[in-house]
Amino acid sequence: MTKQKTKILLVEDDTNLGFLLLEFLESNDFDVKLYRDGISGYNGFSSSQFDFCILDVMLPKMDGFTLAEKIREGNKKVPIIFLTARSMKEDKIRGFKIGIDDYVTKPFDEDELLFRIESILNRVNPEQPQNEKLIYQLGDFSFDVNNQELKIGKESKRLTSKESKILSILAKSKNNIVPREDIMQQVWGETDYFIGRSLDVFISKIRRHLQSEPRIKIETIPTVGVVLNLSE
Repeated sequence: MTKQKTKILLVEDDTNLGFLLLEFLESNDFDVKLYRDGISGYNGFSSSQFDFCILDVMLPKMDGFTLAEKIREGNKKVPIIFLTARSMKEDKIRGFKIGIDDYVTKPFDEDELLFRIESILNRVNPEQPQNEKLIYQLGDFSFDVNNQELKIGKESKRLTSKESKILSILAKSKNNIVPREDIMQQVWGETDYFIGRSLDVFISKIRRHLQSEPRIKIETIPTVGVVLNLSE
């Protein structure tokens, strides 16, 4: 049975950027519908079924904030990412109050956008049943998520709840970047400067737990995210 493609609503009034994103996302196996203004974007969303929304903030006829509010009125769960040239704190707070899932500030790397989309989809559509035993093999380490237990040989270590959550997020997306904001949202339920500092502390602790396995490297990518690299 062929897996159904994720259908993305893309609303972007910049013609060149819109076509570039359309081609990039389609090349990564997404089904994308592109609209040029907020009203046509909302009409498109209302007349079809979408799994994901990517909205420019500064749109003609209806801005991205209003469009997101209207989408949220009818659908509380569909993921929304804002594309914006504006990085003002007030804009981000307004967006998160509406209920968007993430911000990507222009100019941005297409791969970063892809990582953020996949990370959100993994969170809202987990393939792993919650009650199923989940164990990750990380080199010589065995990580039992449900029991928060990290084993290597005859040695075992019980991780704290936050250490376990962070490591499971990284292990699930091993060799792929996980956005910092996504980790903070999943583990703490919010994102701010102080939580970001706490995340850095926990990442350092996890590195120490895994330091005896040279094939594992947890790398922090500035302004982007964190990746657990595992070489075979």
